[in-house]
Amino acid sequence: MVQKNFLLVGGNSGIGAAIGELLVSQGHEVWTASRTNRASSDRHIPVDVTREELPTNSLPAQVHGFVYCPGAINLKPFHRLTDEEFRAEFELQVLGAVRCLRAVLPLLRAAGNSSIVMFSTVAVQQGMPFHASVAMAKGAVEGLVRSLAAEFAPHIRVNAIAPSLTDTPLASKFLSSEEKRKASGDRHPLRRVGEPQEIGRAAVHLLLDATWTTGQVLAIDGGLSSIRIS
Repeated sequence: MVQKNFLLVGGNSGIGAAIGELLVSQGHEVWTASRTNRASSDRHIPVDVTREELPTNSLPAQVHGFVYCPGAINLKPFHRLTDEEFRAEFELQVLGAVRCLRAVLPLLRAAGNSSIVMFSTVAVQQGMPFHASVAMAKGAVEGLVRSLAAEFAPHIRVNAIAPSLTDTPLASKFLSSEEKRKASGDRHPLRRVGEPQEIGRAAVHLLLDATWTTGQVLAIDGGLSSIRIS
């Protein structure tokens, strides 16, 4: 197996941490970038993606895969969402990704055949109440993914994953009791919420194995976006 280099933005916990653990277990090198270094890793790049450019001086000359997975769950009725909250969501999910991609793009190009994975949400395809700000921003992410997939082909593949509710620290307030967990799970045809490792495996597949896949948004959502059962 050829050892490869990966950068995970927002890779300290939840899905990002699961992706990093899977890549390391397969013998690859992983760098993370976020505001805090929860794992006390010496391969961590401190950055606030909503305000700063991503520094790349500590990265290797070639980066074979880039994952952008900072998260936020700001669910409110539309009439209570302020302009600032819409801007903050867009800044984190879209413009932060743009800034990071702009910085790391030369390293992805240097690798020859590299892969980008971003994150959308089931709420883009499956309209949901109280998701206006996140669905707006993630819809823009899906448009960015398809545009960049066309522009960067054939040497850089660009895909996204659109999960439903997953058992991560970010979602803890929605899963804080057995009653809430059951109610959340029962909304899905598979009758449970997702696990970070399940989303992580899909991301690693897109990074390493899906070599004839680009411009796609992969729904890993317990069937919520596509099927109904009685």
